[in-house]
Amino acid sequence: MRVEPRVVVDFPGEDGSRQVRVGKLSVGRAYGLWDVVVFLQRAGLPWDEDEIARSDRIEWRGGGPDVWGP
Repeated sequence: MRVEPRVVVDFPGEDGSRQVRVGKLSVGRAYGLWDVVVFLQRAGLPWDEDEIARSDRIEWRGGGPDVWGP
């Protein structure tokens, strides 16, 4: 059984971006949901926008997938 790493999308920064981490590894700063999709796909998690927005495997800090402002 494959265990997927925990994904955390941190609080929005002053520029509206959010730090994205997969496990303990920072994979980038996202400015929208599409950026999160790309970062996770590069990390080997082939999720699409709908899966990311609905997934309970992602911890959204400071608001959900629709929050991208300070």
